[in-house]
This record gives sequence, C-alpha cells and structure tokens, in this order.
Amino acid sequence: MAEVTIRELRNNGAAVIDRVLAGETLTVTRSGTPVAELRPVARRPLSTAALRQRWAQLPPVDPEALRRDIDALIDMSL
Repeated sequence: MAEVTIRELRNNGAAVIDRVLAGETLTVTRSGTPVAELRPVARRPLSTAALRQRWAQLPPVDPEALRRDIDALIDMSL
C-alpha cells in the first residue's frame, strides 16, 4: 500500500484524491507513523430496474458469430 505524508496531502490534495479515485488505497503518515487510510468509497449496487433497463439497451448477440470470433482469437493448440 502506498503512503502519503500529511504535508503531501495538504499541498497536493487534488492529486492525492485523484489517485484514490483511480482505485488506489493510500496510507497517510505523520512523522513516518501511519495515522489514516484513504480508499475509494464502494459504489452502491444497481437496482433491478436499472439493470433491466441497461439489459434492454444491449444489442442482440449472434451466438454463431460470437463463437467464430472466439475461435479466431484463441489458439486451440494450447
């Protein structure tokens, strides 16, 4: 886990928060001693209605074309 000092957090707060928003968890230190932890907030799960709405907007899938695409990408000799 990466560390940032209180001074770095104070002077470069936006950059530190950008790192957290990118998914990084940071330990804040004071005089080399860990005092706090910054981590991204867990996103709330989507409701069933929102998931159904997203599903309805997906394009149809042609299973035979999907299989051809997968076969073209995967080396079957492995």
